Amino acid sequence: MRGLKNGFSGTRRFIRKRWKTAEQRGEEKVAKAISLESKFKRAGWLFVSPAALLIFILNFYPMVQAFFLSLQGGLANNLHFVGFKNYLRLFQDDVFRASVANVFVYLIFQVPIMLFLALILASILNNPNLKYKGIFRTCVFLPCATALVSSALIFKSIFSPDGLINVLLLQNGFIRSPINFLAHPVWAKVIIIFCITWRWTGYNTVFFLAGLQNIDSSVYEAATIDGASSRQRFFKITLPLLRPVILLTSIMSINGTLQLFDEVKNLTGGGPGNATVTISQYIYNLSFVYNPQFGYASAISYAILIMVALLSFIQLKVGDKNQ
Repeated sequence: MRGLKNGFSGTRRFIRKRWKTAEQRGEEKVAKAISLESKFKRAGWLFVSPAALLIFILNFYPMVQAFFLSLQGGLANNLHFVGFKNYLRLFQDDVFRASVANVFVYLIFQVPIMLFLALILASILNNPNLKYKGIFRTCVFLPCATALVSSALIFKSIFSPDGLINVLLLQNGFIRSPINFLAHPVWAKVIIIFCITWRWTGYNTVFFLAGLQNIDSSVYEAATIDGASSRQRFFKITLPLLRPVILLTSIMSINGTLQLFDEVKNLTGGGPGNATVTISQYIYNLSFVYNPQFGYASAISYAILIMVALLSFIQLKVGDKNQ
C-alpha cells in the first residue's frame, strides 16, 4: 500500500514538474513575443522620427511662430505687440476684401467645371473598348506635369494683343482691333479660370479613374440586365459609389483655389488694379513688395487657414449626411 502511495505521489510530482515546465515555456514564449513587439515598435519609431522631426521643424513650428507674429504690428525692423488688431484690420482692408471676392469667384466657377470635366474624361478613359488608353491618359495628365511658370507664360502669349486668339478673331472678322484680354477685369478672370482648369483637370481625372476602376463591373451588368439606361447607370450607380472620391477631390480643389498664387502672379500680376489679385498674392506683396508687414501678412495667412478649415468641415458634414 505504501509503495502504491509512493508511486502515485511520485507520478503527481512528475506531472507537476512537467506542468510547471510547460507553464514556464509558455511564459517564456509570451515574454519573447512581447520583447519582439517592443523591438518592432522601437524600430518603427526610429524610422519615423527623422520624418516627424522634419515635419515639426518645417511645418508645425513655423505655424506657431506665424501665429505669434500675427499678434505683432509695424514694419520688419520695428515689430511690437498689438494683440488682435491685425485680425480686426482685415475687415477694413479693401484689398483683402477684393482678394477674397476674387478667390471665391475662381472657386465658384472653376472647381465645378473642372470636376465635371474630370469625371467625364475619367468615364471615357474607363471604357474597356477604348483603344490607345495609355496615350490618351498621358495626354490628359500632361498639363499637370507642365511647369507652372511655363503654362502661365503660354496662356499669356496666346491671349496677348498680338497672340493667337487675337490673330484668329481679326482674320475671321469678329473684331476690328486687338483686345488686351489680360488688361480687362472680366476677361482676365476668365483666362485665369481657363488656365487653372486646363492645368488641373487631368490631376483630378486620375482620382476619378481610380475610383471607377474600383467599381465592380458586375454591378453595371446587373443594372443593364434589369433594363437600366446609361444615364440611369451613371446617376444611380457611378455617382453614389464615387461619392468619397468626389468629396476628396472637391476638398483638395477648394483648398488649392483658396491658396492660388502662381497662375495669377505670372498671368496678370493681380491686375488690372486689384481685379484678379488673390489672397496668397496679397500676402506675398505685403511681405516682399510693399514695406514688409510680416505681422499683418501672418494674420491673413491664418485667415486662409480658417476659411480652408471651415469649408472642409462643411463639405465633410454634407458628405456624411448624404451617405
